[in-house]
Amino acid sequence: MSFETLGLTPELLRAVAAEGYTEPTPVQAEAIPHVLAGRDVLAGAQTGTGKTAAFVLPILQLLNANRPSPRHPIRENSVRARRSFGPKPKVSSGLPVRCLVLAPTRELALQVEEFVKTYGRERPVRSTTLYGGVGYDAQFAAIASGPEIVVATPGRLLDIVEQRRVDLRSVEILVLDEADRMLDMGFIRDIRKILALLPARRQNLMFSATFAADVRQLAATLLTDPAQVQIARRNAPIELVRQVVIPVDRHRKRELLSHLIRSGRIDRALVFTRTKHLAGRLAEQLARDGIEASAIHGNKTQGQRIRALDDFKEGRIAILVATEVAARGLDIDGLPHVVNFELPTVAEDYIHRIGRTGRAGMEGDAISLVCIDELQLLNEIEALLKRRIPDEIVPGFELDRRDRPEPIRELRRGGPRHAGGPAQARNPRRRSGRGRPAGHTNATPRTFQTPRSAVTPGSAGTPRPAGAPRPATPGSFTVMPGERIARAVSS
Repeated sequence: MSFETLGLTPELLRAVAAEGYTEPTPVQAEAIPHVLAGRDVLAGAQTGTGKTAAFVLPILQLLNANRPSPRHPIRENSVRARRSFGPKPKVSSGLPVRCLVLAPTRELALQVEEFVKTYGRERPVRSTTLYGGVGYDAQFAAIASGPEIVVATPGRLLDIVEQRRVDLRSVEILVLDEADRMLDMGFIRDIRKILALLPARRQNLMFSATFAADVRQLAATLLTDPAQVQIARRNAPIELVRQVVIPVDRHRKRELLSHLIRSGRIDRALVFTRTKHLAGRLAEQLARDGIEASAIHGNKTQGQRIRALDDFKEGRIAILVATEVAARGLDIDGLPHVVNFELPTVAEDYIHRIGRTGRAGMEGDAISLVCIDELQLLNEIEALLKRRIPDEIVPGFELDRRDRPEPIRELRRGGPRHAGGPAQARNPRRRSGRGRPAGHTNATPRTFQTPRSAVTPGSAGTPRPAGAPRPATPGSFTVMPGERIARAVSS
């Protein structure tokens, strides 16, 4: 199948060809005709499947096909907006906001707008992004210029609406991108407030990597007779990713990561931690080890995050350390490695993490550094995958068989709404009691075996150097299903 068969206009086809694409991805092939036909769409697709272009391309065509005059009248179904936020917004008399894209993070919002500009180069559609962590003045000016497409994070959008700077009463198309992540971040109340400000008659597009119960509940209230597009198996990892677990003592993780990088096993990687504090500290420690590294997380300014991401994409740094929230939606071409320095506390997040590599037909590696405290989390991930992830022992980093599991401390996140979600809800499903209860897994009890040999078959480690600790006496550590380990809250 080619893009020509999807009904796109010649200028969009030329823009796609200029980017080097000749055939649509499955999600593009299925979703684009439905969007062009004006239908609501519920699409399930993993990251790296081309879903952003699947809605940007047809939206550009629809907006250009019915371009209103500069004095286009605002629709009148806005009583609730006036009642909630006062008089008419201080907005430009130019073109109204016709398309609203909601995204969970700043990085994803910027990525969507980049697609809008790239594919709309021949017939530009004015757009802007609204996100937290930066000042308001530039965003007020951008809104006043009359963008037709607004890409926003929910918290910042509501802040600007409450200041009567943006009018959403003419929105024709609403897109919820990464809907599952927005719900996990606790944005459901903000989303509902935003929906109350929009016209009743509009086209709705909802994209989600997973279809958990709360995602389906939102889809049922938002979408009307939607076309359903399901590309990947539910919660299935991308098949081109080679996964491995490397057991390591909790206090030697950073040392092991440095060893893997220096030995050439890892040359360029996105490294995940659970907390902002550890992300920043790990990047500093790697830098002291002589490894070019930087971190992105919610405490970084937008400028710092953009510079770190650009340095990583351009190869000026080898390692980018990120938290789950900060890394959501990042589009990094040719990423060879993802490293789970800490396992996520929600099994589904493991799928999102490893989906950063193994994209666009290229193979990738997902390496998880797992200490004995995380065996319960590993149990849940393997239960979700319905298979065991192979272990690999790196010489010189064998487990200390005297070590015993310690609870993972539960961290609570505070901060303003637009900085990453409300304090109480990293994953509302776990706190509300829906889904699997904390500590439960259907997996066989996970055991790390300490082998007699220094390295398992297929290990990329080097022979044990002189003076290095000898391999431990064979032994094992087991965490039984149902054993409770406190959940950490990502930030």
